[in-house]
Amino acid sequence: MNNPFRYFNSSPEVIRQTVLMYIRYPLSLRQVEDLLYERGIDICHETVRYWWNRFGPMFAAEIRKKRIHHGNFSRWRWHLDEVFVQINGETHYLWRAVDHEGEVLEVYATKRRDRRTALSFLKRAMKRYGRPSEVVTDRLRSYRAAMKILGNVERQVCGAKLNNRAENSHQPFRRREGAMSKFKDIKTLQKFSSIHGSIHNHFNLERHLINRATFKTRRAEALAYWSLLAS
Repeated sequence: MNNPFRYFNSSPEVIRQTVLMYIRYPLSLRQVEDLLYERGIDICHETVRYWWNRFGPMFAAEIRKKRIHHGNFSRWRWHLDEVFVQINGETHYLWRAVDHEGEVLEVYATKRRDRRTALSFLKRAMKRYGRPSEVVTDRLRSYRAAMKILGNVERQVCGAKLNNRAENSHQPFRRREGAMSKFKDIKTLQKFSSIHGSIHNHFNLERHLINRATFKTRRAEALAYWSLLAS
């Protein structure tokens, strides 16, 4: 594998840390620049933008590959939901599929939320993860229409509060969206939300379910793996 950092003056460690800070935390480009400067790293905020665009997809792809290879996802129950995202005054939709543990499986940015779009979204997710045993959705008719075509409408479940898992999974992205002062186009929305979902999965350690010692061990393992990405 060719070294992806070979034409850069900065070290791979600095690049990985910069991408992590910008994607994972609700920080602006200039806030990341300032925090790095306090640590003796002098780069421009446009460098932060370039690095996350260049290396973010690469890091996210490695994380997804590792998690799928080790079976760190579920076909038992999926939760599907979509949120409104404003881009240049126009309403777009960000679809999200998560498993029963809150693991982000797929995100899909579109201009519509009709049957055709729901079908494309479901096919995307199933191509990567297979067919789930149960699909929890809200009452958007597009889901049911798409599932009739796929032949798994009997697996759909709707009901009050049943889809809180998917709705809660939007919150980290919403906080991150605020720091970015909106998105300029749908391609950027799709790219960033996909990268953000993978990195969120990697560092989502469910600390409320484990003791402090286990959390520290898992956190150290997650950071250790991150330091080896694209190496």
